[in-house]
Amino acid sequence: MADAIRFLAIDAIVRAGEGHQGVPLGMAEIATALYTRHLKFDAADPAWPDRDRVVLSNGHGSMLLYALLHLSGVERMGLDQVSTFRDFGSRCEGHPERDVASGIEVTTGPLGQGIANAMGMAVAEAWLNARYGDAICHHHTYAFVGDGCLQEGVGQEMISLAGHLRLGRLILLWDDNRITDDGATDLSISEDVAERCRVAGWHVVEVDGHDLEAVSAAIAEAKADPRPSLLACRTVIAKGLARLQGQRGGHSAKLFPEDAHKAREQLDWPHGPFEVPPAVLGAWRAVGSRHRAERSAWQQRVAALPAAQRSELERLQRGELPEGWRDVLSRYRREVLAREPLSSGIFISAEINDALVDLMPERLVACADLEAPTNHKRRLSAFTATDRRGAYLHCGVREHVMASMANGMAAHGGVVPLAVTYLAFSDYERPAIRMAALMGLPVKFVFSHDSIGIGRNGPTHQPVEILAALRAMPNLQVLRPADAVETAECWELALARRDGPSTLVFARQALPHVRTQHTDANLSARGAYVLREADGARRVTLLATGSEVALALAAREQLQAGGVPTAVVSMPCWDLFEAQDPSYQAAVLGADGGVRVGCEAAVRFGWDRWLGSRGAFVGMRGFGASGPADVLYAHFGITAEAIEAEARRLLAGG
Repeated sequence: MADAIRFLAIDAIVRAGEGHQGVPLGMAEIATALYTRHLKFDAADPAWPDRDRVVLSNGHGSMLLYALLHLSGVERMGLDQVSTFRDFGSRCEGHPERDVASGIEVTTGPLGQGIANAMGMAVAEAWLNARYGDAICHHHTYAFVGDGCLQEGVGQEMISLAGHLRLGRLILLWDDNRITDDGATDLSISEDVAERCRVAGWHVVEVDGHDLEAVSAAIAEAKADPRPSLLACRTVIAKGLARLQGQRGGHSAKLFPEDAHKAREQLDWPHGPFEVPPAVLGAWRAVGSRHRAERSAWQQRVAALPAAQRSELERLQRGELPEGWRDVLSRYRREVLAREPLSSGIFISAEINDALVDLMPERLVACADLEAPTNHKRRLSAFTATDRRGAYLHCGVREHVMASMANGMAAHGGVVPLAVTYLAFSDYERPAIRMAALMGLPVKFVFSHDSIGIGRNGPTHQPVEILAALRAMPNLQVLRPADAVETAECWELALARRDGPSTLVFARQALPHVRTQHTDANLSARGAYVLREADGARRVTLLATGSEVALALAAREQLQAGGVPTAVVSMPCWDLFEAQDPSYQAAVLGADGGVRVGCEAAVRFGWDRWLGSRGAFVGMRGFGASGPADVLYAHFGITAEAIEAEARRLLAGG
């Protein structure tokens, strides 16, 4: 059965002319032990909510996963897919790309992201288990792991936090072959990796990765241990390829038909390319169906739940929001107008988050050691090693794993993850944000301290370039609201989005009310809108986002007082505005050739698409400085007076 994996991988890689044979050939016995003896899944329903999860963190070895899915009988992984490995349009991509219906849980490739995703899946399982019990949610998360996953910084963050939280149903299967792409691992690492995990509170077993019985026994031991487990499986890379096994080239050196021929002789596999003998294939197909009765029993247990509990569970499994969630936000938008603004823009988001606690218990908030300045814990209790019912995850100073873990929670399903930190630290999260956008995962990345308005912490914490960088990423919804009403509208947009991540970007400083009248419509839903129309035939349009919208309104008053009809446009989400029809865009931006001034406490990059042929920008030209917010805004010329001056310069032909 293990050799069936090997030869499907060899044949697919030879046909494609490229690939990574080291993982599928080296981990064939490990995978066979897991799938045939332990893994709870049903090939007929790859999306069964209570299935065990499998993450191929060393995603370059993708043929290991594809071979397993095909052999076990997943319908969408037929031989037509395996035999077109790496071809355009094949489900067998060069690296696995999330396709739950085909059995692929997450997109992997950037090493370390997969094991961090696996940790997030284990967190989601633990929370759902605490809410619904073993009969409804009780499964393991396994990850195939290479040396690179454990060398990446995010890997160590995961090891530390998972050990602290004692995620006992998280099991890593480490392909300990002592080889990386450059050669032997001792070129770059000398520590005892297994001991590193032991120190972090993990259960560790060191085992011969080619001894199927020993691997199976180690998995059974891991399942019985209350700690997360690392199975250090000593293997030979590319085992079965005489020319390459145990060598650097075993990782991904080009394979030739002669390699496949010699491997068949060495392993006594007298079958043609992509041919699996009926007895072996039958044994694998039996593996894929052996939990079918268990899945049916699980469905019966779900059907027998009390109606309210079953309804909630099924809603969570569908990824839907509860009835009345929009009413909460609408009520907030109405009521907040009667109150003075809060002392910080991020506190508005925290207040909204708190208002949704009772209605949406499935929101799990992860925060990187910034509970007080972001204030998103409030009524939430902590998710801990001893209490899985909590919905607030103290991540410590570990932004990398926090974001990747949030992706894993979203990929698992049943929960709505938020990841909260300062905008300047989004660069730590960027690999995970990119993967969320690529996978279309509805993670909410919440950021505070969005500009020079943070003041005396200085330029290291003033993210002048990051809004532009986030806006450049495909399928990422970037929202920067101007006040409490827009914040509620932007939260509505983020929560409603199911096909990709959202970033909600908030100021540290107070955001005065710029919306003073309640409207039933969500004006932010179109990305940009006319906040104040000109009194008279419009001559100037001022465009702004976030905290700078108030400056644009002040500049408008001055221009109007001087006889210049001026409109103010708030632009909380560029992507949504870009998706509007040209007639709406023209109505908002004003006539082409009209004067437009953009204002944002960030760099200009990206703004020119909105400014037209007679446009100017008031914002940052470089990094910030240390000082009070009002002093910095004046120093860098981000003021109502500067906006007015730019408008008058353009009107004068400047």
